[in-house]
Amino acid sequence: MKEPGKSSGMQFHRRAFLQGSGAVAAATAISGGAAEAATKAARVVRSKTKITLHVNGADHEVEVEPRETLLEVLRYQLDLTAAKPVSSDGSSGASTVLVDGKPMTASTLLALACRGKKIETCEAVSSHHPDKVCEAFVKHDSLQCGFCTPGFVVAVRAFLKRHPNATREQIRQGLNGNLCRCGTYADMIEAVTDLVKGGGNG
Repeated sequence: MKEPGKSSGMQFHRRAFLQGSGAVAAATAISGGAAEAATKAARVVRSKTKITLHVNGADHEVEVEPRETLLEVLRYQLDLTAAKPVSSDGSSGASTVLVDGKPMTASTLLALACRGKKIETCEAVSSHHPDKVCEAFVKHDSLQCGFCTPGFVVAVRAFLKRHPNATREQIRQGLNGNLCRCGTYADMIEAVTDLVKGGGNG
């Protein structure tokens, strides 16, 4: 006959339980302290703060909230309106800018994350007189409504810098991150092909 409080299988050991629970408590305290230290190190920004952004060759002091995107700051504080607010997820490519020389969508970048980086918008790209990319777009009638054009101009400039001798297929693949609702893709490809052939992509 079994004794009260005992099972035929596993027996409960009070000492082992206390030792185990003590180890768990210690581990929790350590991890909690590490998490608190990490939070303090991150310096979480909860309100508007002044930062400096390097845009188109000049430093600009702006005041931003943690949730504010680079696109919002460019348009509504710096009056740089070439990059367009077409899609918040960046799928249209209309907000394309150069960040440290790489094409990125300003609508998906937090302004706070762009501190210390070199930002160039279409206003800077098209400031060259005459700008070869803009000239090619005009020549091949690649504009139509023009809403997506600045994003394409920036993307083309970055693409040609990496692929100065691109083939038509490479051009198609290189520009597939930008959308044109007017459907001027064919004319844009002709414009970029013309730039490659003419060597006017520097």
